[in-house]
Order: sequence, then structure tokens, then C-alpha cells
Amino acid sequence: MLEPQGTGFFLILIVAFGGLLFWVAMAKQVVFKVFAACLAFIPAMVFGIAAVNKYYDYYPTWGAMVNDLTGQGAASIPKYSAGGLNPGKKFQQDLNRDTNQAEDAQLGFEFQTTITGPGTHIARSVLIYLPPQYFQKPYAHYRFPAIELLHGSPGAPSAWVDVLQVIPTFIDLLAEHRADPAVLVMPDTDGGLKYSLQCLNNPNGIQDMTYVAREVPAVVAKLVPRILPPGKNWGVAGYSEGGFCAANIGLNEPGYFGYAGVLSGYFAPIVSQVPGGIKPGARPVRKYVFAGYPQLAIRNTPRLYITQVPVGVFLPQYWLAAGSGDKGDVAAAEAFRQQVALRQTVVPLDIIPGGHTGAVWRAALGPMLAWMTPQLAQEAAIANEVKPPARSAGAKPGTQPTTRPRGKPTPPAKRLGHA
Repeated sequence: MLEPQGTGFFLILIVAFGGLLFWVAMAKQVVFKVFAACLAFIPAMVFGIAAVNKYYDYYPTWGAMVNDLTGQGAASIPKYSAGGLNPGKKFQQDLNRDTNQAEDAQLGFEFQTTITGPGTHIARSVLIYLPPQYFQKPYAHYRFPAIELLHGSPGAPSAWVDVLQVIPTFIDLLAEHRADPAVLVMPDTDGGLKYSLQCLNNPNGIQDMTYVAREVPAVVAKLVPRILPPGKNWGVAGYSEGGFCAANIGLNEPGYFGYAGVLSGYFAPIVSQVPGGIKPGARPVRKYVFAGYPQLAIRNTPRLYITQVPVGVFLPQYWLAAGSGDKGDVAAAEAFRQQVALRQTVVPLDIIPGGHTGAVWRAALGPMLAWMTPQLAQEAAIANEVKPPARSAGAKPGTQPTTRPRGKPTPPAKRLGHA
């Protein structure tokens, strides 16, 4: 009732606003009238913000809002260095020291690192989640596939955890044998909440696609010893701006990903918000980065470029979703699906009740993971060149077992690391 979208919270704001207006009307001294009128702006403003949040169904709880906006939750996540001569060995030593094997074999482990692109020199925060199987004996020598998850704008990697609740959703899917284990990699795609880079290689600026699509996966594969290198063993997925990123990266960097999930994405670049003077932290400037570069504009317009990719070029398999209440999202997804269908036998498209909202992305997340991870597991089995761990009874074809018993309550969405 008193959560950000609760009826009780809205009633409190209405009562507070009404009480202050009553004070304005009844106060006899001008100073008190002015004071009450100024105070009335506060519940009115909060009501407007809460109404927008409810419309987009973004922050379902106060904890999710505080963690996402302040980065408070990130302070409790273990942080590991991605540099050094042998980052994988050092990471494994740190992991062995910091983790609780029994707990992590049930819940998995989330940590944070800063990845600096060797070519782009971009340095940003990346969240990484290791699934429970990473800590289970049957998987001791198994090399895991990975999924790179790309957030929207404004947004940050923590939105996947705090807002979309990807970790408890994934744990449930694994427990129900509807998904297979994969490492989740959540990079910062914009370099700050005030920017919107759209994972594009700006001809005169930041090479964001190179960083997100090439450098982050390559560094992560070196950092975490049992992650397979980029290729068909990796997937990429995103919502809203991140959905555009996933669609565009899949076409422009096909050798790095085998599967792509697009949740309420768009399929042509829009105006970006880039740092002025290409300086990190500078005031954002609105700019269409491909102005004067028509060929680059086409190459980064998935709905157009997919018709130009040579037939012999491998493309990732696509999965699409859109909210039924946003006709533009649905039309764009259906049009892109028709183009992809010329290259892919079956192109899933989930139309979910709702608009361009967090509720739609949360609802789409489970089906997307259930579609993508079994296929990644098949690719991983080939890459491992060994028979994967035996499936438990009742598991669907293409899935791996989990030691977490069915029916066990799912833990609340929280940071799963150890300080």
C-alpha cells in the first residue's frame, strides 16, 4: 500500500496537498499563506513523479528506487580488478577467499569490476553474476556461456538487478528446469545517467559499440576462468535503448554473439546525448551522430541493414518482445521480425500486456532466458567437447540440473555478494 506505486502512498500525497491548500485558505497572515503554498509544491511534485513511475511501472519498491538512483546497493557488492598480468588467476583466488561455497551453490554470486577497453580506453563499471552451478561439483570443469544484458536510458547496470529482478527470475527458471546456467554480464553502456550513447561508434567521438560488443566480453572471458570466449556461446539482450543496442550489435558484430533478445527495442538510431567535447562527465549534448555519414546511418539502422547483410554471413538468432499497449513498439517489432524471418526459420515475438514499461520487461525476461539459455547450453556443450552434467529427472531437453530443490521459496531480490 505504501510502496511507490501503492494506493496508500497516493492517498497520503493527496491528503497532504489538500491539507496545505486548506492552510493557505485559512491562514490570516500572508507569511503563513506563502509558506503553506510553497510546501504544497512538494506533495504535488512528488505526486507527479510517482504518477510517471506508476505509468511506466519502473520502481515497484522503495528499495529498488533507492538502490538504482543512489547506487547504494552497489556499495555492498564485492569488487575485483580486471587488470594485471593474470587477472583470471587472481580473480579465482579472490573468489575462493570471499565466497561462501554452500550459499553460492544455491543463490549464485554477484560482483562488480571496472573494465577498461584496451583500444577505446573507455573505463566503466560492469556487474557480473555467476549462476549457482558455477559453484557446484558437477560443473567443476564446465566452461559457461554468457549473456550480456544492456540497460535502457536513463539507466545503469544495477537496473537489471534492482528493477527487472533478473537474479531471482533466473534462479526460479533454473530451479524449474526451464533455463540453463549462464553467466550474466551487465555493463554500463552510457557512462552515466545523463547520457544516451545507444551503443554506437560515433564517427567523431566515443566508440561505444566496440567497447560494449567486443572489449567487455573479451575482458570478462579473461577475468573469469570458466567463461567461454565470445562467439556462439554468448548472447546479447536489452530493453528499450538496450534493445536497440542488442538488435544493432547482433548485425554489426555477428561473430561475437549467437543469440539476441530485443525487449521493446527500436530499430533505427535516434538523437544521442553525448558528452560535450568527448570528455567524460561533461555536460550532455544532443546530437545525431551519423549526420553527414549516410552509409554509417544505414549500417546502424537494423531494419534497413538486415536486408544488406550478405547471405553467407552468420547472424545471431533473434527473440523479440513488445508491450501490446505501445503500438509503435509492436509495429517495429513485427516489421523487423518479417525481415529476420528471411534468415531465421522461427522468430519468436512475445506481445505482452502493457506499454513501454518495466512491467513488460520483467514479464518478457523469463521467456527470453528460457528461450536463449538452452540454446547457449547446446553451443557450450560443443565448445566444452565433453558431455554436459547429467540432467535431473523432469528436466526439459537442452537444460542442465540445479541442486536447488523445486518448491523452495525464491529469495528476495537483493545483492548476493559478500562485503
